[in-house]
Amino acid sequence: MNLKLVSYKIKILIFILLSVSYNKISFSQGYWERLNSPTTNNLSSVHFTDSLYGWAAGASGTIIHTTNGGADWVLQDTGSENNILDISFLSRTLGWAVYWETSNYPFGTYVLKTTDGGANWIRSSDPVEIIFSQTITFTDSLNGWMGGKPYPIARTTDGGDTWAEADIDSSTYSTFPVYDIKFFNSKFGYASGGVFDCCGIMWWTTNGGNYWFVADTPNVGPEPIYQVHIIDSLNVIGVGGDFEWWGFGVATMRTSDGGNFWDFEYIGVSGVAWDIDFRTDYEVWAALGGEQKLIYSFDSGLTWNSVSTPDSTMIFKMTFPDSLHGYGVGLDGAIIKYKPSVSSLESKVVSVIQAFELYQNYPNPFNPKTNIGFRVSNFGFVSIKVFDVLGNEVSTLVNEYKPAGKYEIEFDASHLAGGVYFYTLLSENHIKTRKMIFVP
Repeated sequence: MNLKLVSYKIKILIFILLSVSYNKISFSQGYWERLNSPTTNNLSSVHFTDSLYGWAAGASGTIIHTTNGGADWVLQDTGSENNILDISFLSRTLGWAVYWETSNYPFGTYVLKTTDGGANWIRSSDPVEIIFSQTITFTDSLNGWMGGKPYPIARTTDGGDTWAEADIDSSTYSTFPVYDIKFFNSKFGYASGGVFDCCGIMWWTTNGGNYWFVADTPNVGPEPIYQVHIIDSLNVIGVGGDFEWWGFGVATMRTSDGGNFWDFEYIGVSGVAWDIDFRTDYEVWAALGGEQKLIYSFDSGLTWNSVSTPDSTMIFKMTFPDSLHGYGVGLDGAIIKYKPSVSSLESKVVSVIQAFELYQNYPNPFNPKTNIGFRVSNFGFVSIKVFDVLGNEVSTLVNEYKPAGKYEIEFDASHLAGGVYFYTLLSENHIKTRKMIFVP
């Protein structure tokens, strides 16, 4: 008997059982509660690597850290009194933050880096003078990006020690300020920005940031887009709007073709959306800051409802490390946490289905290349392998440690015979398998 084939039949059975369990779950909206905070300084950024480990940053050099899902927070020493504008972590130990120096020479953006979870923050020896950064993100320990002004995007290939201008399209809007940068994987990335009462701009790259395209007329909105979320390599949504009382309110900007066409739309809610994140594949939340409200959608942002924040707090930034845990931060050190309205049994199933997922490849059938997406909930070892119908391994696509997040990889079957193949995701004692068809 072929033991590999038996093993794969078991794996496929697991996949079927999980899929049946998922179809029986009824999801309901949760609620938000306010947490105790160790600071009254405004918080302008929040990042969680998983449901337990998180950081928030803001005014007067403030960085706070939790290791138990927000139950307790401790202040970390940054060595700065300047406002920290953004913070980003790749794992529980490796992270970066940025602030501006405008009062004392030398002026520019300073990068803070930690390799021990923030117990020690080391400031860059020299400022990055080409950009006043408003956001920072890294795709791995070496390659990172900052967005801001007067030059919109800067990149590093040495972990943040040195920075250079990114290569950007010569669009009319290519030098406008960038507020947010997100990467879906090592190849696909998007940035958002613009100028109030002028334009909302989107940038995107398909080759790992070696070159950035910029939206141009008619794919430009009338208001800036402050945050962007990548659903997959083709579908992206950004949020922003007009905060003046006579303005048009919250707006979204989205593409469904990888950036070739962008649709700007006011959603009929007063205020500005300062941040956006998805709790599940379809449920999305956005923070409205001074409106003292959050808005949410159950159809990926096509229609929206609003809810007041706990204690009328002003929340500007939010994040969902997985479907059961969400956090927001804002004015006067406010911290809020999402509490799902599901039973303990549902929670267990949801945590497996929503936080650990292997998506169907596209296109399917394919010739000879196809894309495979997956999601993992925590930092850990991830393996994706491809097998033929006899259970023989024909390709290893991923075999490394990865932080929590959503990813997409390309599979090239040009060296294989046509037919049916199975691809399997293995991570943290979870396993999932899907079928694909190669038609040469």
